[in-house]
Amino acid sequence: MSSRSPDEFRLGVRPYDQGFRGGEEPEDPHELLHRARRLTAEGHPGAGGAWERAATALRRAGGALTPGDHADALDATALDCRGAALPAAGPLFFRAADLHEQAGQRGKALVSRARALVAGPGPGGGPGPGATACARLAELRERATALHAVGQADTAETATVRLLHARARADLLDTAPDPMAEAAAVREELDRLLAFAAPHRADPAVLGVLADTRAVLGRITAPDDPAAALSQLRSSIGEHRAGGRPWPATEQQLLLSAVLRTTGAFEEAATLLRAALASEVPDPPLRAGDRARLCLALARTVAGAGERRRTTGGPAVADEEIPLLTESVHHSDGPSHDVRVGAVARLRLGVAYAERGRCREASTLLERALAGFSEEGDTAARVRARAWLAECALRLGESGRASREYALAAVEALAWDDRRHGAALSHRTADALGVAGAPEKAARAYERAADLWRAAGDHAAAARSLRARSRQVRIAWGDVAAEVVLAEAAREAARGRRGSAGSRAAHDQPAGSAVSVEHARPTPAAGETRRPAHEVHSGDGTVDACDGAPTDVAAHAESESGIEQGAGPEVGFGFGSEENSMTDSEADSETGSQTGSQTDSGVDQDSGTGGPWPGLRELPEPFGSRGRYQVNVYGEVGGTGQRAATAAGTRVQGCE
Repeated sequence: MSSRSPDEFRLGVRPYDQGFRGGEEPEDPHELLHRARRLTAEGHPGAGGAWERAATALRRAGGALTPGDHADALDATALDCRGAALPAAGPLFFRAADLHEQAGQRGKALVSRARALVAGPGPGGGPGPGATACARLAELRERATALHAVGQADTAETATVRLLHARARADLLDTAPDPMAEAAAVREELDRLLAFAAPHRADPAVLGVLADTRAVLGRITAPDDPAAALSQLRSSIGEHRAGGRPWPATEQQLLLSAVLRTTGAFEEAATLLRAALASEVPDPPLRAGDRARLCLALARTVAGAGERRRTTGGPAVADEEIPLLTESVHHSDGPSHDVRVGAVARLRLGVAYAERGRCREASTLLERALAGFSEEGDTAARVRARAWLAECALRLGESGRASREYALAAVEALAWDDRRHGAALSHRTADALGVAGAPEKAARAYERAADLWRAAGDHAAAARSLRARSRQVRIAWGDVAAEVVLAEAAREAARGRRGSAGSRAAHDQPAGSAVSVEHARPTPAAGETRRPAHEVHSGDGTVDACDGAPTDVAAHAESESGIEQGAGPEVGFGFGSEENSMTDSEADSETGSQTGSQTDSGVDQDSGTGGPWPGLRELPEPFGSRGRYQVNVYGEVGGTGQRAATAAGTRVQGCE
């Protein structure tokens, strides 16, 4: 008789992790069963493998697991569902809850049902509970409290259900009408949970819940009070160890190191992460997915420390970033198969190679990162990867490819609320077309960039794009046409100065004064020609091109770049100094800003010997900021992306 449930066969998931085998392995089925129960009581990550071996031994001896033991085995299986197997956790928890009910273990049944709700798909199919699941968790919390009052649920079980409800509320903070007020309410709920559980801290299971509760407190406190968050997270790690848990506290370590970085304590953060990576605890060892995330966070830490040393004139140290990112890529490709971590690590490694002039290697990594980001569906990540791919292509003399990658990045960036990134990338598309020897197409691309800058209200940047356009117009259609464009650029620069002066006047006016500053999209002056800016429809990925005909993103980028990959003469990375010089008297008095602060040409003036386009650093981070209380792949709060607590590669437990 098999110990596996029909749910496990249907979901196609290997049920028990057999990777952790600490010490001598007993052979007697009853000893194996006792060991599995003990590891489950301790919350040990190796409990799943212990249950598999116990079930196999019992089956060979003609026995089987009881409903209660089978439920514990399914709980252990679900807790180990990671990466692609994460969607299987919810059904397994629900099946475990049913078996716990059959065994009369009502407290455990509530814990399994609460975990099933946390592991289930959230709004839009993403991880984590939505508002409906959070309401159901509140009902389970009340039932657990009632069972505890009559002795049918112990303190650890009741505290775990309460913690899962609080964590669900924490995951939804950024959807609340007043996130900061809701965060204060969640902190009060967690404080009450600490007061409820603290008198029972002699129980290792309760101490584990206390550690996880402090981790959530630290997480939601970090954006508002980093010092208090540091205290909570340090206490969480201390209670994790005090509870007899020798296995790594990876989630707490990532959160703590991230808060340390925000306070400028880079060295302490690096020391913490190095100690986590150097852990020699054999039972269980550090998981590949956790090692990948720790390496990625440490690479970010040493990069931040290096940047601070460069700005303060501190001593140079050995370059650790590339080896750490290489190791992160290696471990994310292993059994954990963490697509998000692997793609981010490849992007950062590709950027590091590009900054060091290793553009061929960088391109290979960036292409693979782009494939991962396409799977994850993150626009900011794709835009950044394409922009760096384009930069590498320029440096490799592949200007046709560079124009296409810039155009693809620009089209996606135009869907963002801040249109300046799309305008800057459109300007870079034109730069690459100019390098490729296609002045007509470059001129049209510069005109589109100028339209986008106008739509964004940045007239100084629009003037720069128009001056760059005039140089391409001069090549393609002669001096007379170029002078017309230069006159338009002068008028645009004047608008920029008037807008800046008006903004300063409005700032200086006393309260209640009325100052009208018209600078978003002025009426064209006499003789001025203008084409409408592109409008992006993010719902279906289509773009209204210049003639109004919808095209898909790739097709529009092809028309934007105007060059087949590899076509056109390759004339090097940068324009000559003559092309980069200002050509009208408005240039030296121009005010305003441009994303990335590029020159008129936007291409390095030293024929490719300088650094990359500064605007690359201005692009949004992968899995960019979507809320004050969310956690990104580095463990940073108030930063980015989907919640780390329920993201692929983490355990769906009380709370890490």
